[in-house]
Amino acid sequence: MDHYKLLGLSRNASKEEIKEAFRKLAMQFHPDKHAHSPKSVRDGTTLRFKQVSEAYEVLIDDRKRADYNLRYNNNGGRSASASGGYGYSSRPNYNYRRTANGDAFVSKFEIAVRYLNSRAFLLNLALAGTLLGGTVIIDMSKEELWKMHNSGKSFEDAMESIEKAKPLKDKR
Repeated sequence: MDHYKLLGLSRNASKEEIKEAFRKLAMQFHPDKHAHSPKSVRDGTTLRFKQVSEAYEVLIDDRKRADYNLRYNNNGGRSASASGGYGYSSRPNYNYRRTANGDAFVSKFEIAVRYLNSRAFLLNLALAGTLLGGTVIIDMSKEELWKMHNSGKSFEDAMESIEKAKPLKDKR
């Protein structure tokens, strides 16, 4: 079902028009309004209310609306690459891109760019950067602590003096 037709809107409707159409239809089909109606009427209005709510959720969000518009062609019919539900799924479908002649194809570069811009990749990159930075800081601080407690000596010099002191300790 076409979300635009469901809300009685054109494809270039503004957010205010979408909100107003939703409010009007939500008042008309809200389940509480039909609580004392026969079961068949209640079920029908509940289903219609859910459809109107889903249409509103998709069209009011810019990303979901753009995805929905890509999945459906201009006359409201389903594109060849659309699948499942009312045109929006929680997992984005990066396997197509609309061209001027209506063909759908995928570019490996486009998939790579979308992946590199995804929230999960950026969070993992931030975590890896934090861990690497922490490792470098710990390594540097270890050397600085050594220098602070053993002024003027390198680690190798300290080990050499320990080896020299062992025979003297054994003689006592």
